[in-house]
Amino acid sequence: MENHSKRELFETMPVPRALFQMAIPTVISQLVTLFYNMADTWFLGRTNNPYMVAASSLVLTVFLMAGSLGNLFGVGGGTLVVRLLGAGDKEEAKAASSWTMLASLLTALFFSILCLLFMDPLLRLLGASDSTIGYARQYLFFVVGIGGIANVNGTTLSFLLRNAGYSREASFGLSMGGLLNVLLDPLFMFVLLPDGYQVMGAGIATMLSNMVTLVYFIWMVHRVRKESVLGIPRKLVKIRKESRKELFSVGIPAALSVFLYDLTSIVINRLSASYGDRALAAMGIVLKAERLSLTTCIGICLGMIPLIGYNYAARNYRRMQSFFNAARIAGLTVAGICVVMYYVFADRLIGAFIGDPETVRLGTIFLRARCFAPPFMFLGFNMVNYMQAINQGRVSLWLAVIRQIGLNIPLMLLLNAFFGMTGVVWTQVTADIINVIISYIIYARVQKAVFGRILGI
Repeated sequence: MENHSKRELFETMPVPRALFQMAIPTVISQLVTLFYNMADTWFLGRTNNPYMVAASSLVLTVFLMAGSLGNLFGVGGGTLVVRLLGAGDKEEAKAASSWTMLASLLTALFFSILCLLFMDPLLRLLGASDSTIGYARQYLFFVVGIGGIANVNGTTLSFLLRNAGYSREASFGLSMGGLLNVLLDPLFMFVLLPDGYQVMGAGIATMLSNMVTLVYFIWMVHRVRKESVLGIPRKLVKIRKESRKELFSVGIPAALSVFLYDLTSIVINRLSASYGDRALAAMGIVLKAERLSLTTCIGICLGMIPLIGYNYAARNYRRMQSFFNAARIAGLTVAGICVVMYYVFADRLIGAFIGDPETVRLGTIFLRARCFAPPFMFLGFNMVNYMQAINQGRVSLWLAVIRQIGLNIPLMLLLNAFFGMTGVVWTQVTADIINVIISYIIYARVQKAVFGRILGI
């Protein structure tokens, strides 16, 4: 970011153009990542074995938990680096990026070892039955146990690159890994491994693609070392106490936000499993299908974070607010389109993943119930990301806690008790409408407390 083009992007480029330049590559990479996550389910669905589909859905939760560790260091370290750059402290920004990479590596190693040691209790906790646990073991071993380090550190490096202004390069790496996964899936599932080991094949394909992505990111960080604050760490460096505090004050809430989202998915899976493996498989497909809108909107938010964080540190508050408003308009537009698409094409979307008629029927009902949530989900995520960018980590954590622990999970249990599976699938939109109202009340108070009259509020 020390070169002129990066400074122009953050400081003078027109707001829509700058957001477009940062967000579009990120959205594309998010969609490709979604595509390869869905590809596992699609290929497994070709077996017409709902137990395989259910097993991959269960392990996806653990896979996303590993990704939350990448968020801890990626969001925490990435936003810290961009704020330090905005404040003109390049030396500390360089040290912070190096410290972040090493901390991410050690944490990922510890997480993978724990998952391998406690594999069966973890899978049972997630809702694995005797029919699904064997497949789930295969998937978890390769995707998290062996491939967890690549997953976590790839996520961390992608955030660091994006926040340093290299959104296109970060997005290319994620997209490349996703496309490679799609190519490797059928090779390992239907060619190299015998019948009955399709879940293992999907896990190996995901593990290898994540490893290739990590290697690319390491090479890219080395390549831009002379023109940015990024570089491969050769030793453990020290950073200021306040820098560590800022990293974790934003990174921990970011990780917990993903963890709480995954906790909600665990509750959904367990409640769905109580209605049979086909209900679990159908819900697993729905949760993946609705990520089309979610990942697109998250891509917009991720493109917004560095722009807001830099201008916040540079005290250019009006430009900062313009990026927030532009991102909000773009995200709501995408979410609105997805509502229509999900409702109209629900049966075709579910049928594209699996041919089992009962699973398709249930999935169609579930998706049409949950399809009204995306606009409200986006507004909630957008608010959390905004708070992370302006170093309000505690507020972002409270927003995540309110959404998941205060609203989503209690409402899910309550509505399940009264309305069964129908209540479970209608929980999302109910909780998110309430969450948006609460979030904007908190937002108004934060704006007044942090910025006062600067923004004319």
